[in-house]
Amino acid sequence: MKNYLLLVFLSVIAFSCNSDDNSNTQNTVVNFIEIVEGSLSGTGNEEISQSNVTISNTSDWQSLIEKMGFSTGFAEIDIDFDNYTVFAVFLDVKPSGWKIEIIAVNEGPNIISVTTNEMIFGTANITQPFTIIKIPKTDKEIVVL
Repeated sequence: MKNYLLLVFLSVIAFSCNSDDNSNTQNTVVNFIEIVEGSLSGTGNEEISQSNVTISNTSDWQSLIEKMGFSTGFAEIDIDFDNYTVFAVFLDVKPSGWKIEIIAVNEGPNIISVTTNEMIFGTANITQPFTIIKIPKTDKEIVVL
């Protein structure tokens, strides 16, 4: 009898854990567009430290471009900030060639998570890798995994 009650109790608990309860915590894939990926000179002249930067207005975007000192190679410069948010990842200065790429962006209930991949390649140049993307407009915190 005790085993039967235990079985009934466990069954009630198991069936009360509805998978729909967890649907609000699942991440959804966010489509992103790469604006530019590359390296700063590595000399530090740009005065951009290792950082993750969320940009939601034209003024801050233009300021970043000016600080970087170039806009060559950008897929686009004129961003519609009513519909998009720009996100930039800058690594620290590296003693040899490095590259960083964004491989996935996912949206959870409270944050946007960005998954990156850092790679070393053969060069003796000092570099500061970066990548910049745009995603649909968001007010959520963006974090790099």
